[in-house]
Amino acid sequence: MPMTRANGKPSADAGEARDERSADAGEARPGTARDRAKADRRAALLAAAARLFAERGFDGVTLEDIGAAVGVSGPAVYRHVSGKQALLGAILVDVSERLLHGGRAVTAAVSDPATPSTTAETPHDTSGDGSLDRRVAEDPRSRERSASGDSPSERNPGAPLLRALVDSHVAFALAEADVIRVQDRDLDRLSPADRRTVRDLQNAYVSVWTAALAAADPDAETPAERRVRALACFGLINSTPHSVRGVAAARVRPTLTRMALAALTA
Repeated sequence: MPMTRANGKPSADAGEARDERSADAGEARPGTARDRAKADRRAALLAAAARLFAERGFDGVTLEDIGAAVGVSGPAVYRHVSGKQALLGAILVDVSERLLHGGRAVTAAVSDPATPSTTAETPHDTSGDGSLDRRVAEDPRSRERSASGDSPSERNPGAPLLRALVDSHVAFALAEADVIRVQDRDLDRLSPADRRTVRDLQNAYVSVWTAALAAADPDAETPAERRVRALACFGLINSTPHSVRGVAAARVRPTLTRMALAALTA
């Protein structure tokens, strides 16, 4: 959700579009063993589709290619999905929903530390050892700013939320590079209903970030300027994983986090 192309006004049909997309993609609700097996097969098809779309582009992949990648061949593919466009919609709506859910959960957790974390769908740092704060503190510029004796949180109560949102999005980008590439290239291939749904979800996610920026410094910028700042930060984060393939995420993540924070608060 990847968030580099969020635009447009919220649509009143977002809920209806999600329902149509779920039905069209053959979504199964886990329940019986048969339902769970169907849901697992659908998840495997989505993962294979994201990987193949990222490698070859939407037009360079057939449903048969996707089915073969998970051991489903011929007409059997249509038991799980109605078509290639439905798969694309399921991939991009799903990731947009997960990003929005993760951003809201991060906001709630930082605002009320007693709130249980509900971000299992979104990759995040689970070390629990304050490693992000430590990495930020190790930045030479952070040490210079700390010379006054005030911590970043004391000088700016909104800083912890911005750091948490950046850390969550960096983890997402490193884990979901294929999906980001698919959105950047194939968003326009979505059905009109799915495109509206994705844009509504993305706009809501941007609003999570602009609200955090406003809380950090209410008088600094206009809402439109805060939106530009958030989208620029997404662009930096989302574009990097494609350039660092082969480098361990554990080495990329601290650098990318520091750079994204610097860009967001410049």
